[in-house]
Amino acid sequence: MRKLMLGLAVAGVAFAGAAYAQDKNYTIGVSIPAADHGWTSGVVFHAERVAKKLMAEHPGLNVIVKTSPDAATQANAVQDLDTQGIDALVILPSDPDPLVNAIKEVKDKGKFVALVDRAPSNNDNSVRDLYVAGNNPALGEVAGKYIAEKTPEAEVVVIRGLPIPIDQQRQDGFDKGIAGSKVKVLDRQYGNWNRDDAFKVMQDYLTKYPKIDVVWCQDDDMAVGVLQAIEQAKRTDIQYVVAGAGSKDMIKKVMDGDKLIPVDVLYPPAMVGTAMELTAAALYDQVPVHGNYILDATLVTKENAKNFYFPDSPF
Repeated sequence: MRKLMLGLAVAGVAFAGAAYAQDKNYTIGVSIPAADHGWTSGVVFHAERVAKKLMAEHPGLNVIVKTSPDAATQANAVQDLDTQGIDALVILPSDPDPLVNAIKEVKDKGKFVALVDRAPSNNDNSVRDLYVAGNNPALGEVAGKYIAEKTPEAEVVVIRGLPIPIDQQRQDGFDKGIAGSKVKVLDRQYGNWNRDDAFKVMQDYLTKYPKIDVVWCQDDDMAVGVLQAIEQAKRTDIQYVVAGAGSKDMIKKVMDGDKLIPVDVLYPPAMVGTAMELTAAALYDQVPVHGNYILDATLVTKENAKNFYFPDSPF
């Protein structure tokens, strides 16, 4: 009987501790870019979805999601979140280096900081506690290896993203992927991860080069512009386009066996939700979530595409 009573007492203490953890009030600020193209619209969708989910799970939790169109506005948004008394910051920077000072101001106050996707030049513990990202070097390397194996003597044009660190990581990965092959890169220009800009770059390529075998662009949004330019020019020499992110439209093309989009490379916008979940776990469960959390850059093929197709997603 004494053992039973002791067990009930211990269980009661454990339950009270769990209840206390659940009842404790925390505020997580989430700062992300505005939905100015497909991938960031997916980021906004998942941030808002996971915010509702976490607040339902933790009655004492408040999650504030703020979107910003550029780095200067985002710096102001981070400062505004800080003045609201946040306990943690989850941030996907529009451009990381200009935002370092704003992020460090939060970090220096002892707040938990989770950095998502776009890392500054010095991505260390002075800037963040947790770094969640897709595998940028692998995104480029997976694409490069696929092209080198499928069309080992291809003449390729490249459409890069923005001149920031993750773009260079992807480009370096691509160069590694085609190393040792006879793949020839004809040109590289920035498309700013924007379908209209990529459309213009592709038009320039189509005018400049009478023969192009393959297009590699870092982003599914840019692939939309690329496909439009190819269709308008009625060019039949281009064998296929390799992009990345895993948008539902590109995954559907892969599923349907589209000749120009045989594969895609994953870089999920839901990673912001992963960072938010881990941040909540750090606050409520005191679990060790510091360090780097890097997602795989999976090659999506016709055989596995159904596993990555979410028709209700905005991206």
